[in-house]
Amino acid sequence: MSPRPICLVRGSINIDEFFHVPAVVRPGETLSSSRFERRAGGKGANQAVAVARAGGKVNLVGAVGSDGDWVLQDLTHLGVDTSKVLVTVEEPTGRAIIQLTPQGENSIILHRGANYHLSASPVSDRPEDQEYTHLLLQNEIPYQVTLAYLSHSYRTQKTSFFNPSPLPTGDQIKAFPWEQLDWLIVNEGEALDLLRVIGEPPTRNPAQSGRTTDNEEGEMLSSTRQVLRNLHTHPSFSGTVNVICTLGASGVLALVPHLLSDGEDEIMHVPALKLDPAAVKDTTGAGDCFAGYFVAELMQLSNYATGAPAAQNAVSRQDVIQTLERCVNAAGLCVQRLGAMESIPSRCDVDTHMRVRNVSS
Repeated sequence: MSPRPICLVRGSINIDEFFHVPAVVRPGETLSSSRFERRAGGKGANQAVAVARAGGKVNLVGAVGSDGDWVLQDLTHLGVDTSKVLVTVEEPTGRAIIQLTPQGENSIILHRGANYHLSASPVSDRPEDQEYTHLLLQNEIPYQVTLAYLSHSYRTQKTSFFNPSPLPTGDQIKAFPWEQLDWLIVNEGEALDLLRVIGEPPTRNPAQSGRTTDNEEGEMLSSTRQVLRNLHTHPSFSGTVNVICTLGASGVLALVPHLLSDGEDEIMHVPALKLDPAAVKDTTGAGDCFAGYFVAELMQLSNYATGAPAAQNAVSRQDVIQTLERCVNAAGLCVQRLGAMESIPSRCDVDTHMRVRNVSS
């Protein structure tokens, strides 16, 4: 019997400071916030929680300042193993300053803090010292650390996932070892920006995420599909990378190379959960919720649990679609709650929601 799959998240841990404002502040403008909240966050921590809430075993490697003890307590309570998280007195915990509007839109400023602390410590940050079958990376820690973990996962035949947010620099994108990566998770704006850096963009840009008419949504899906095709075939990219592209209210697209010749539409589309705009309270954690659930769902598949490259081609079209359906349902529940980490629903919540929807449809 194979051991239980383990997701390793090497990522950021932040303290999120929320300022509730009537609208995102413009240059030169001063606004008073109606409420202030402080919560645990960071893309690494948020995605680790999402993996745990989806039922996966997850270890988080990162760093916090001496002001972050309560953050580690929250993470542990939510099911994340934080035994490899360094607590340093040399830097404060990373910060995210978040403006949040009544419509659920947000604007975020990051301070790196302890996330970029690389001095010697009693807690190992060497990828070869970690136990895992699946690796989940973002881009809120030193870039060389991200590359070291990705290289180790490739050499040891583990499954890797990269959610490059914020997007790396142009030079980093051009030099990125795409051939070492298994799954790329981006939104449509990030996909287009990647293509702009490594090659010429399509003639029509994808529409921005949000509410669209049927015609606008159809055009956006068509143009984003073309972006993914161009990425997949570009000589500076890798044709073996599976690409997941989230589209906000329009759902998600998936380009899985080994499924491109199965006679059906080569790029899969799963629509988003249809919500009353009044029900949307906070979109801050939706992307992290989606990414963590996606990894956890693949870990659940019996033919994918080992993380070995041979499992890549064992994932069927039905596996991908069912995984994405659960992910968009989880993200849809997430945006109806306040916060990032706290808004991520449990697997039980998502199961119940999907059963209710199936009965009512």
